[in-house]
Amino acid sequence: MASPEIDALTQALSRLPGLGPRSARRAVLHLIKKRESALDPLLRALAAVNDRLVTCHVCGNVDTLDPCAICADPRRDARALCVVEDVADLWALDRSRLFPGRFHVLGGRLSALEGVRPQDLAIDSLVARVAAGGIDEVVLAMNATLEGQTTAHYLAERLEAFPVRLTQLAHGMPVGGELDYLDEGTLAQALRARRPVG
Repeated sequence: MASPEIDALTQALSRLPGLGPRSARRAVLHLIKKRESALDPLLRALAAVNDRLVTCHVCGNVDTLDPCAICADPRRDARALCVVEDVADLWALDRSRLFPGRFHVLGGRLSALEGVRPQDLAIDSLVARVAAGGIDEVVLAMNATLEGQTTAHYLAERLEAFPVRLTQLAHGMPVGGELDYLDEGTLAQALRARRPVG
C-alpha cells in the first residue's frame, strides 16, 4: 500500500490522456526508482512551465512567450494563415513542418449538442486578423467531423467578403488505407475529391 502522496500522484497521472491507472502506477514507480534522473527534472520542468505558461494574444497558441514562438518567427509566411480547432491540432501541423505560415486557434468547434456557439470561439479575432489585411490565403484545417465541417462552412461564410483565397485540408482515403476498412463518410469524401491520374 502506497502513501497518500504517492496515491495522489498516481491518481493525478491517471487523469492524463493515454494513461490509465496501471500505466500511471508504472510511471510513478519509474519516477521513484529514477528520482535524480527522472523525477527531479520533471518537477523542475513542470514548475517552470506552470510559472510562465501563457496564451498567445495573436493566435491562441499555448507557450511560455507572448506572442508565441510561431507568431514571433520572422521566417514564417505572414500571408498564409491556418485555422485549427485546438492547440493540439496546431502542434500536430507545426510538427510536420509542412505549413510555412502562421496559425489561428479557434478554441473548439461549433456544436449545437454541446452548446458551443460562434461567440464561444475565437472567430471574431480571426475575422479581425483577416480584415487587417496582409493575408492571401486562409487554410481551414478543421477535423473531418460533422461539427468540424459545420465550423469550416460557417468560417467560409464569415470570410467570403475578404479578398483571400479560402482552402481546406483534403479529406478521403489515407495513405496505406484499404477500402474494406474505411467508413462510408471517408469513402464518399474520397470519391468526391477524386482527381485525374497522371
